[in-house]
Amino acid sequence: MGQTSVHIRASLASHSCTFSSLLSFCLLVTCSFSSGAQDSASKAYAMPNLEARSYDTQDRISVTGINALPPTSELTPKQIKSRVRFVAIANVAGYSALLAGLNAAWYSKYEQTKFHSFNDNAEWLQVDKAGHLYSAYAESRTSMELWRWTGIDRKKRIWYGGLSGAFYQTIIEILDGFSAEWGWSWGDFSANLLGSATLIAQELAWDDQRIQLKFSFHKKNYGDHQLNNRAGDIFGKTLSERFIKDYNAQTYWASVNLRSFFPKTSLPPWLAIAVGYGADGMFGARANTAKDDLGIISFDRRDIKRYRQWYLSPDIDFTKIKTKKKGVRLLFTVLSAFKFPAPSLEFSNGKFSVNALHF
Repeated sequence: MGQTSVHIRASLASHSCTFSSLLSFCLLVTCSFSSGAQDSASKAYAMPNLEARSYDTQDRISVTGINALPPTSELTPKQIKSRVRFVAIANVAGYSALLAGLNAAWYSKYEQTKFHSFNDNAEWLQVDKAGHLYSAYAESRTSMELWRWTGIDRKKRIWYGGLSGAFYQTIIEILDGFSAEWGWSWGDFSANLLGSATLIAQELAWDDQRIQLKFSFHKKNYGDHQLNNRAGDIFGKTLSERFIKDYNAQTYWASVNLRSFFPKTSLPPWLAIAVGYGADGMFGARANTAKDDLGIISFDRRDIKRYRQWYLSPDIDFTKIKTKKKGVRLLFTVLSAFKFPAPSLEFSNGKFSVNALHF
């Protein structure tokens, strides 16, 4: 395989995961602003002649409202219809624009073929699959909160929002299937479904996200000129590129809110414990080698071990911190998608170690 092909597959193999991460963040920020809109809307729509609505204390805006209960007055059918139309149009228009940008940035530059698949399950020690799971979960969670704002039935907003993440990413997988450089990935598709299912199952069972999927990243210096150059080639040279491409520097977490499972304890409602997964030593999708245009090996660091990392760390559930300040609420909304920096216990290479501060 020529260097161009190797380079493309190594550095862009999970571009759909990269795009999904960007989409997740865009949706998260959009949903944050909808929180303010909901506050003002609930005041504007307050109708004293309507009977106050009763809500279970768990039926709360877990992302956008940050522990804020829904409006205390019923929305009229006209208001619900108006909000549903707004959210539907915003989803279609916003996603269409992002797809157009993706096509211009990626697919238009590469050869198109008939639909095909390829097996990338052995790549990147499955860190990219964890990224797909996280992205689908984040997209589904944010979309669900937007649908909650519309005032539609509980199960509808769970299913509409919950399936959004898998739907958004499936479109990307289909585009991959027609690209000569990539292909439909059943592994990615399965991870997307699992991410959406993680949100849906918790909402149906608990009306809450007791286990939140989160992400953390640290800028990594590989301490070797050759390795830093290789990382620059396949992961990018800027911090933003490394943030979404450097699998050696990413950790994906399942953060468990302890008070949700032990309500009778005196534990703080915001305290969580997180289990993380990452990997290191990866300078290629499957192996730490690369070839030039003549098929001659131009990069060979098979001496570097590729290994998995497992973590245990305390965390903060920002959705359980009460605040009435919209600026703080917006900050908490964004922070809820990321693991709070804290010490961690690491298990890798068959031994335990302690990290004073894990990003």
